[in-house]
Amino acid sequence: MNEKLQDENLDSLFKAILTLQTTDECYRFFEDLCTVPELKAMAQRIVVAQMLTERHIYTDIVSRTGASTATISRVARALNYGSDGYALVFDRLGICQQEEPQEN
Repeated sequence: MNEKLQDENLDSLFKAILTLQTTDECYRFFEDLCTVPELKAMAQRIVVAQMLTERHIYTDIVSRTGASTATISRVARALNYGSDGYALVFDRLGICQQEEPQEN
């Protein structure tokens, strides 16, 4: 966890999110909390992360998600060097993560 990021306000936000129990509750809370473009950007990043995990190429990801190559690169950096948050969520959702190809 990035200790520079952690503070009381974020703790409160995350505790609030952890109280949500259904998709409908998430829609209601996040519609009040975020703008539509913010929500769409976060949703897009999840899809990009999943596609990168499934080893899709950038051009395929751009055409299917509309994400910029900068966004794809940012998500790829988080997958490779981040806090493994995407991996944690994908594991809990049962989304298979492909391992790196073995060299012979």
